[in-house]
Amino acid sequence: MFSNEARQKEREGKYGTPRLQYLQQLVTEFQQSVNEEAKEQIVAHLANFGYDPLNYDYLRQLHVLDLFLDCLTEPNEKLVEFAVGGISNCCPDPAIAAMVVSNGGIPLLISCLSSPVENTVLSGITSLYYLCTPLNRKEILIPQVIQSIRAFAASDSNPRFRNIATAFLETNLTVKTVYGELIG
Repeated sequence: MFSNEARQKEREGKYGTPRLQYLQQLVTEFQQSVNEEAKEQIVAHLANFGYDPLNYDYLRQLHVLDLFLDCLTEPNEKLVEFAVGGISNCCPDPAIAAMVVSNGGIPLLISCLSSPVENTVLSGITSLYYLCTPLNRKEILIPQVIQSIRAFAASDSNPRFRNIATAFLETNLTVKTVYGELIG
């Protein structure tokens, strides 16, 4: 769950590894590893650190978002799943969201919408939800994305898809789009 610096120090203990150093070790291990399963575990572990805003500064400092974005181009579906989950976890932070956008993350996240892996799609929609701001609306609210998300919102078989897709549509398609017309 969310923590603060005092609680983090307490959890580290007298001989524990400081959080920044620990995350740096994970990043280095990922970069040096040739074992796909090890890489998957490391990316999943890094993604979990995105849940706690206390870690956002560390993740930015270590360029973990670049690592996640690079993983989105990999053929390994597990790497993609865990990386987009990490992006989704971190996107509520405006500085991290700006990094994702400035490093070409929007098209990569859009490509996640067609993944056969459910968690990849859900995290992709969630990330786009957080990134869809007036500055990025043009790039995100394209017909392909709207069509995909409408299909997920109409899903009777999967309430997770339906709920996040409906939230995305209600938040983003009830406002004027870049074309000056109401979509909906």
